[in-house]
Amino acid sequence: MDPLDIARWQFGITTVYHFLFVPITIGMAFLVAGLQTAWVRTGNDKYLQATKFFGKLFLINFAMGVVTGIVQEFQFGMNWSNYSRYVGDIFGAPLAVEALLTFFLESTFLGLWIFGWDRLPKKVHLLTIWLAAVGTAMSAYMILAANAWMQHPVGYVFDPEKNRAQMTSFTEVLFQNTAVIAWLHTISAAFLTAGALMAGVSLWLIMRRKSGAEAMARATLKVGAVVAVVAAAALGITGDQDAKIMVQQQPMKMAAAEALYETAQPAPFSLFTIGTLDGSEPIFSLEVPNALSFLATGTFDGRVEGIDNLEQQYQEQYGPQFDLESYTPNIPVTYWGFRLMIGFGMLAALFAAVGWWAARRGRTPESKWLVRMAIIAPLMPLLANSAGWIFTEMGRQPWIVFGLMPTAEGVSPGVGAAEVLTSLVVFTLIYGALAVVEVGLLLRAIRQGPPEVVVDPFADHGDPDRELTVTY
Repeated sequence: MDPLDIARWQFGITTVYHFLFVPITIGMAFLVAGLQTAWVRTGNDKYLQATKFFGKLFLINFAMGVVTGIVQEFQFGMNWSNYSRYVGDIFGAPLAVEALLTFFLESTFLGLWIFGWDRLPKKVHLLTIWLAAVGTAMSAYMILAANAWMQHPVGYVFDPEKNRAQMTSFTEVLFQNTAVIAWLHTISAAFLTAGALMAGVSLWLIMRRKSGAEAMARATLKVGAVVAVVAAAALGITGDQDAKIMVQQQPMKMAAAEALYETAQPAPFSLFTIGTLDGSEPIFSLEVPNALSFLATGTFDGRVEGIDNLEQQYQEQYGPQFDLESYTPNIPVTYWGFRLMIGFGMLAALFAAVGWWAARRGRTPESKWLVRMAIIAPLMPLLANSAGWIFTEMGRQPWIVFGLMPTAEGVSPGVGAAEVLTSLVVFTLIYGALAVVEVGLLLRAIRQGPPEVVVDPFADHGDPDRELTVTY
């Protein structure tokens, strides 16, 4: 077995698994902050009830995200030491800011939020959850800025003696358009994920007639549905801009997303295709005329380069230095990953909107398919996020740093297949166990529902020397 393939599988599994929790953490942090703000402003107990309930779900997910995220950074030194040496001067900077500044911002103020319910002044306590939410968004930006450099390297010079890239402009690395649009797209996905989760759970509580939860659930169903629909619209806008930037920087990725082998002007976008696995010989295809041209160029008659033409260009451009057998990514993965990302995201927003409509004006839906939809709705954006992340990373192949370093050259030379396979099996088993714990805790909290009676924790401060307590 090739250590390269196993190392790629391990990094892919751990990344996708960790990214299941990240969007929920980011989006839910802001939604919980919004619910608490509504309570502080109105004094309505249903918003305090919602803050406590969804705050518990948020904290369970946050803890699991931290645990699974730690493994990610270890892999750079374990399985990808050549890559770490090559990009360490650049890649390490945003990751250091993320670890030392943004993560401590979110974790410190989240701790104050957890333990400060009956200790801090009401508005100061509210500020802590907002700062924690801002910290989650800033953490995402730093990580995406590092990943954006892999997609489009800027602000560096290459040192041939040390065989490594050296940063010349941290500002350029941090604020290039690839990083900015990726962050906007990811934040939109996070709000879609959190909105769909809130809407699905709220609809389930309404249909199950959980005692004392109906008023809260109807309010949060509306909030979740509106957030999901608005986030889906934002995803469409940011995705459109991301696609246009991608065509300029990685035209092969766009061609692979459509399995477009021959250059076309204008180019259609296929919603669904039946044919050979690599898409080179379609038998049946449901197409939207000129749509790919608009997605790629902003005009309905734009020219989109095909895979065959780009492969020839890359062979001429990079062949003398790297001599790779092929510069084309895995077509089935990129083609279907792109469509699953869009399809699951749209379904999530649709399910949230339908649930809100079904429960409008005090109605209590009875349909069994709505119960199933309430359960499925939170899963849709998770699948969309995973498909989008896989498309983004697989579409860059065979590069680990586009145009500078092939993936095969980044793997650790001294690590054998048996060692990587052992860690892969161990990580997979541990992650499987953590998944059982995570799902079990979430389902238990959802079945219990929100507290039927909530007491204003700031109404009576009592003894100032009493011990701190967790209110979850």
